Amino acid sequence: MTFSINVVSLLPQYVKISVTGQAYYAYLYTQKNMFKGQPKGLYALSLANTGERFGYYTMLAIFALFLQAKYGFTEAVTSNIVAGFLAAVYFLPLVGGMLADRFGYGKMVTTGIVVMFAGYACLAVPTGSGTSGLVFMVASLLMIAIGTGLFKGNLQVMVGNLYDDPKYSSKRDAAFSLFYMAINIGSLFAPTAATKITDYIMKGAGFTYNGRIPNLAHQYLDGADKMSPESLTAFQNLASAQGVSDVADPAVMTDFCHKYLETLSGSYHWGFGVACVSLILSILIYFGFHKTFKHADVTAKQQAASGQAQAVELTPEQTRSRITALLLVFAVVIFFWMAFQQSGVALTFFARDYTAQSASGITRIGFDVINLALLLVAIYAAFAVFQSEKQRSKIIAGAVAVLSLVVLYFKYNAMGDGSIDLLPQIFQHFNPFFVVALTPVSMAVFGALASKGKEPSAPRKIGIGMFIAALGYCVMAAGSLGLPTPDEVKAGAEFTRVTPNVLISTYLVLTFAELFLSPMGISFVSKVAPPKYKGAMMGLWFVATAIGNYLVSIIGNLWGSLPLWVLWGILIGLCLISAIFIFSIMKRLENATN
Repeated sequence: MTFSINVVSLLPQYVKISVTGQAYYAYLYTQKNMFKGQPKGLYALSLANTGERFGYYTMLAIFALFLQAKYGFTEAVTSNIVAGFLAAVYFLPLVGGMLADRFGYGKMVTTGIVVMFAGYACLAVPTGSGTSGLVFMVASLLMIAIGTGLFKGNLQVMVGNLYDDPKYSSKRDAAFSLFYMAINIGSLFAPTAATKITDYIMKGAGFTYNGRIPNLAHQYLDGADKMSPESLTAFQNLASAQGVSDVADPAVMTDFCHKYLETLSGSYHWGFGVACVSLILSILIYFGFHKTFKHADVTAKQQAASGQAQAVELTPEQTRSRITALLLVFAVVIFFWMAFQQSGVALTFFARDYTAQSASGITRIGFDVINLALLLVAIYAAFAVFQSEKQRSKIIAGAVAVLSLVVLYFKYNAMGDGSIDLLPQIFQHFNPFFVVALTPVSMAVFGALASKGKEPSAPRKIGIGMFIAALGYCVMAAGSLGLPTPDEVKAGAEFTRVTPNVLISTYLVLTFAELFLSPMGISFVSKVAPPKYKGAMMGLWFVATAIGNYLVSIIGNLWGSLPLWVLWGILIGLCLISAIFIFSIMKRLENATN
């Protein structure tokens, strides 16, 4: 078989592919096509959301670790708290959407930013680990959830409103892919920000991070005599590595426990403060470029009052059909979010307890966010080579791509032959990296299919996404075979930690699933929702997400005596059942969109 790719000079947006002598033409939906012709308001709203998401994901990257370090919670309790918070974050957009349908989207977005800022500011305040500190934390989380409920869904409704204009309607799916990419640019840098702050604060106090110490320190404070001999010895060895001279002295060890836990918890509080700064940037962007999307900040009721042209009125039967279709989709995506949001709990526990704590060789490249940024520049520059119509532009884009790879090569060589230490939260930057890197690829594929009239409908993409999510956890199940249970690990079981590539591969596959499901789902809601209920329907999308996020706690509650492959198998089964269900009702879903 011969395989060659040649750019056709007379058709700069096409690629000619020859396979065994037969020519095929595939539409290359490249960078130009992604950005060309989009309304300016899309970029303003996307950048405003980028800042907010950076702060949110910085907080989320360390939240489970914070709960265990400061309060000594078990994995089950931690998972329930995280799941409850995530459920509130994604349930309250329903309330925010209903309020926006009545009072306006912009007012709710502005109010939401203010409330979120107050919540993050309170969460950044270092408090004690007693009851008063716990109440203060819960109040902070509630403010963050309320603010997000007012902000998130209504911002996305305004993005959808930009494409009610027939001039832009054909670009709706592409727009939500770009909007989703902007979200992930913010979340890409979040784990690194959290990690750098933790490292800086810990080193300033003379400590280094070790994921086993918080749990063992809490056990010691609860009573050293209650610890197993193996756990006590392991803790003393870890304390010695942190510079503790007399590990046999209970007073010295107690003092070490308090200082280590307070320092680690304090570093997490500083990490929460990052969200306050990012929200300030978001509000400056939102108001600074408000004129570019002001026309999208109009509800159906406001349109009627002002005499503006309104969307075609739906019959009661059409309204019921569309709402039913949306509800069926919402029921399916619940289980996707249950699987996907394990990144903040079960996958973080796996990173901490089962994954190698260092990386060597070429794998190290992925744990430096600057390296990932260089890769993204190279990818987008390479796409620009194909999409540029002028030879000069092609040369510049090619030079940028080559320069990025050269810099990356020298950065890699500068690492030498040693290994780098890994903190568990750093793995969470792979998902947003893959989202940003693969967005132009996914749009190229969908563009090629669209040019032939074969692009899957949004419901079909969601069904395919569920199958792919199941494959992601097949990777985890395979990588977990032979590993001890979490309870056995806590008891001091000896085993060989898995390579970081297990988690990296899982995040890659889950990202493919996410690109099929999440941006397409949001676009589907904005397109199908009856005009009078746009805010409420977008809110219900988030309610489905909320339920899925709350169900995340199921795996955390089972985290203990069960083999890991059984836990991942539960997620595989739920994703497969959901995919089969959505394909069984596909005709009904597609008819509702016509």
